[in-house]
Amino acid sequence: MTECASELRKLGVEASSTQDVAQRIASYLYRQLGNDQTGRQDCVLVRCFLTRPYRDLDPQSQDCARRALACGPGSLDMKCLTLFGTAGEKPEWNDRNRSRRYRSIPITDKQVLSQFPMVSQLLQQLGVGLESKSQSDSDSLADRVEQALNVFHVEEAKGSRFVPAQEEFVMPFGIESVLGFGGVFPSKEFFTIILFSRVRISRETAELFKRLAMRVKSALLSFEGSRP
Repeated sequence: MTECASELRKLGVEASSTQDVAQRIASYLYRQLGNDQTGRQDCVLVRCFLTRPYRDLDPQSQDCARRALACGPGSLDMKCLTLFGTAGEKPEWNDRNRSRRYRSIPITDKQVLSQFPMVSQLLQQLGVGLESKSQSDSDSLADRVEQALNVFHVEEAKGSRFVPAQEEFVMPFGIESVLGFGGVFPSKEFFTIILFSRVRISRETAELFKRLAMRVKSALLSFEGSRP
C-alpha cells in the first residue's frame, strides 16, 4: 500500500491534463492490483470520477447529463459526477468516450440518483446528503464530503441492490466487491475512485484505501478545475 501511494502521487508530474492524470491513475490501479498467484488482475474495472458544473462539460458529457434528467438542467452550475479516467478488462472500458450511461451524472437531483443506486449509495457512504438542486447545496455537498469522508464499500456485490447490471456485469465477470474512495479540492469539487474487484474486499481492507485518497488528490491537484 505504501509503494502504491508513492507511485500514485508521481503520476501527476508527467501528465498534461486532468483527463490524462485521471486515466493514468485508473490504469495504474488496474495494473497494480493484480494477483501473483493467478496472474490475473484483481480488478475487473477501475474508474475515476470528478465533479464538474454542467457548464464546464464537453458537449458529449452534457448530452449524457441531459438524458438523465426529466427536463433540461435547472442551472448551468448543476454539479455532475463526470468520468475522467477508466481502465478495465474489455477494450471499451479503457476509453471514457465509449461510456454513455456513466459519462456524466447530475448528483444534486434525487430523481436522477434514483436511476443510479450505486452512485446514490456511494454519496451516502461518503457522508453526503442531498437536499435541493441549488448551487449553494452543491457547495455544501462538497463540504460534507470533506467533513465526513469515508470509503464506499459493498463487500458482497452479487445480489446487492446497490450494484446494477447483475446479469450483464456482476455475474459474468465474477465481481465480488466494490470499493470507492475520494477527496475534496479547494474549489469544492471532489473526486472518487471506484474499483470493481473479483476478489472479496473486507471492511478492514477497505479502510486501508483511505491512505491512497491524499496521494490521488495530490496527483490531480495540479490540473484541478480544468474541463474534461
